[in-house]
Amino acid sequence: MAIAVWQYPKCSTCRKALKWMTDHGIAFDATDIVARPPSAAKLRDLWERSGLPIARFFNTSGESYRAGGFKEKLKTMSDAGALAALAADGKLIKRPLVDAGGTVLVGFDETAYQQTLGGSGARR
Repeated sequence: MAIAVWQYPKCSTCRKALKWMTDHGIAFDATDIVARPPSAAKLRDLWERSGLPIARFFNTSGESYRAGGFKEKLKTMSDAGALAALAADGKLIKRPLVDAGGTVLVGFDETAYQQTLGGSGARR
């Protein structure tokens, strides 16, 4: 089964993550997170499996985050409200967002990818 990856084609971090996965022989299905953001239900599933605080799913350096005032809003926003906001605007979601079945990765950290995804062509 291929790993599901929500990414934004113009995002350099996403391109770096996809290149890393390709270089390591990891099969994945990529979805444009802006054109087709995950639903609130899917985001809830990913968030719960990730074990991360909901705030980690927000792209804090993005324009949508700043323009929407989410730095302040998140302090009082319910989990359901946060998930609905993320589902409504793919640019709010930290990317890439990777569903590797047993593990969910948010953003790109090469060490975490290596530990979680491994891969056949791993370089040292």
